[in-house]
Amino acid sequence: MSDRDDLARIISGCKAGRHESFSQLVDMYASRCYGFFYRLTGNRDVSDDLLSELFLRLVEKIGSFKGGSFDSWLFKIAANIFHDYLRSKYLRQKLLQGRKNLLEEQTAETKTAHSEEIDNLQIQLAKLDADTRESIMLRFYSQLSFREIAAMRSEPIGTTLSKVHRGLKKLRRMME
Repeated sequence: MSDRDDLARIISGCKAGRHESFSQLVDMYASRCYGFFYRLTGNRDVSDDLLSELFLRLVEKIGSFKGGSFDSWLFKIAANIFHDYLRSKYLRQKLLQGRKNLLEEQTAETKTAHSEEIDNLQIQLAKLDADTRESIMLRFYSQLSFREIAAMRSEPIGTTLSKVHRGLKKLRRMME
């Protein structure tokens, strides 16, 4: 039996939900995929996380493999996971830079009264649920468009608009 036949048998087992087939697939590809991620990130922890994400997606998507080169199919998923990681890293950096810029803009003379308002805002923001708080922060601190936020969160733009609107309304009430 050839390597290609073995791989086809293992993939069939995965599609049938056999755990031992998934284990064999992980054994076959873990080191290559880890190396792929490590060469892209240069970070062992991030590479481990991306590898875990890859194998979770593999379990979810194995049924969509319709034949052809399994390596190409698998590494396309790996590349997509890496791109998702880069997007989220970029957005986090943008969020942190926005916060840093805001803090740097505060001058010593406006820091007194203005500082109390900002402190109160921080306290009230912390009271919002994490999902709403994140949407508001992405919109106003990171200055992302509603469309960008919706795409990043894989949700309809109406949902994003609604979360931000409801969150701001609640924040206004809490600030009064």
